[in-house]
Amino acid sequence: MRVFNSCAVALCISVALCAPAFAQDGEAPAAEMPNRGVFAGDWVAVGLGAGYGPSYDGSDDYVLFPAPLAQGSVGGFDFGARGPGLYVDLIADGNSGRNVKFLAGPLFRVRMDRNSNIKDPVVRLLGKEDVAIEVGATAGVSFSSILHPFDTVTISSDIQWDVAGAHKGRIISPSIAYSTPLSTAIFTSISLSATHVDGNYADTYFSIDQVGSIASGLPVFDANGGWKSYGASLLGGVDLSGDARDGGWGIYGFINYSRLTNDAARSPVTSLRGDASQWFMAGGISYTF
Repeated sequence: MRVFNSCAVALCISVALCAPAFAQDGEAPAAEMPNRGVFAGDWVAVGLGAGYGPSYDGSDDYVLFPAPLAQGSVGGFDFGARGPGLYVDLIADGNSGRNVKFLAGPLFRVRMDRNSNIKDPVVRLLGKEDVAIEVGATAGVSFSSILHPFDTVTISSDIQWDVAGAHKGRIISPSIAYSTPLSTAIFTSISLSATHVDGNYADTYFSIDQVGSIASGLPVFDANGGWKSYGASLLGGVDLSGDARDGGWGIYGFINYSRLTNDAARSPVTSLRGDASQWFMAGGISYTF
């Protein structure tokens, strides 16, 4: 199963339908406080969906794969999926102002890029890459009540390092997202993101040495680190009861476009055998309680 595209992580972060918006405290007096329903205390959202995306970073061959999700808040501490991994926000909700919320905590992720399901027969001749185990941190800040009492702007960034010796590199992924409910049942989020990698990461997934060139027929290429990609995504969710605040069943859809740049785009893996334009789509059903 192919790893989630790095820009598609927003799906698992935001997919608890209207939770990020309806959980905001806002500035209203107590008598006018919004009804946060299930999100007023501890809550968990779980779900299962299907994703459709490139078979590896830079591929123009697309594959289907399962896309489970999990997100929630327990004791004021948020947690959720980061692709095939997990993050925990160690700053409890009550530690910040009513319209500003800080987030910071550990991040764990498994990266299986170019490890299995390599559709391109020429790229397959370069050999499989080992599974990477990445650990790091996420940090950011959210501002609520921007245009109305229920919307949110979140600025955040992840940083992680491979500790399994697969690519031995470092990845930084900044993003900015605007989230808002369109009604008590419909939620949407738009985000922009980018990914910066170091030389070890770029060399593992985009360089071709002499041995690989002989095996595949692709030219030798020495990839350097730098900005690997930038992209944009759109998430939409619908609560099936008509009111997300009561929890229960919901459905969601997600689409992400990212564009490989610099040596990630110039690599023969992308320029000769793949495509710098990368699309990712997913959808499924969730349950919040």
